[in-house]
Amino acid sequence: MTVSARSAKDRPAAANPRLVDMRGDAPVRAGTFLYEGDDVVTGWHAHDMHQIEYAFEGIAEVETSATHHLLPPQQAVWIPAGLTHCTTLKRVRSIAVFFDPRMVSASGDRVRILAATPLLREMIIFAARWPIARPHSDDIADAFFDTLAMLVVEWLEHESPLSLPTSTDPEVRAAMQYTDSHLAEVDVEAVGAAVGVSPRSLRRKFTAATGMTWREYLLRSRLLRAMALLTEPGRTVLDVATAVGFDSVSAFTRAFRRLTGETPTTYRKRVTLEA
Repeated sequence: MTVSARSAKDRPAAANPRLVDMRGDAPVRAGTFLYEGDDVVTGWHAHDMHQIEYAFEGIAEVETSATHHLLPPQQAVWIPAGLTHCTTLKRVRSIAVFFDPRMVSASGDRVRILAATPLLREMIIFAARWPIARPHSDDIADAFFDTLAMLVVEWLEHESPLSLPTSTDPEVRAAMQYTDSHLAEVDVEAVGAAVGVSPRSLRRKFTAATGMTWREYLLRSRLLRAMALLTEPGRTVLDVATAVGFDSVSAFTRAFRRLTGETPTTYRKRVTLEA
């Protein structure tokens, strides 16, 4: 996998992205790839196979031409075959499962974040015994991946709302990048000054480009970053709330519950116990 030192958010998707052949000459229909290493930003590329990526720890991000997804620990991301994307891995330990496209026909054409149920998590972990680069398959592996593929079709109907919009407008992209990098203290005036437009113009351009107000984007970005921070050892809910720009724990808790359906404390206990 070719690695670029530049952020995915610094550039538009390539017109002719690389198509990565995951199997080479190996006659297998499905398999896994483990990752545990340095922080990387991949180039824009697509796979010849469907992919589910599950993060044990760290922060993974997947950007397409339309959306920017943040994958907190204990969540899984679905990337359909042929979809151009760029992945950022920060302190990540993850496992990816790859499927022949014929195994999951009702996959759609967009990235989705899936709630990692105990069954999904355990099946992905179990699948690690069959790497995608293995020289041949066997009946047990084929039966296992066929079962997992059938369950994936059902899981795809229950995705989580963990994504942010992207834009090809250079000023809007710059505003997104500045916002994401200054969550604790950012306001629209500072963003406008950073990208060279007035706050009024920024608000108008942002909504026109994304269908979301800048304030809505800020709130969603803060909450997605908080989901990742809550899994870090030693972090209190107050620490996390302050780090992403909330004035009080109560305001943070209300916003977090509206997005995820659970409180920050409940979320942290759940993902920590399931790690």
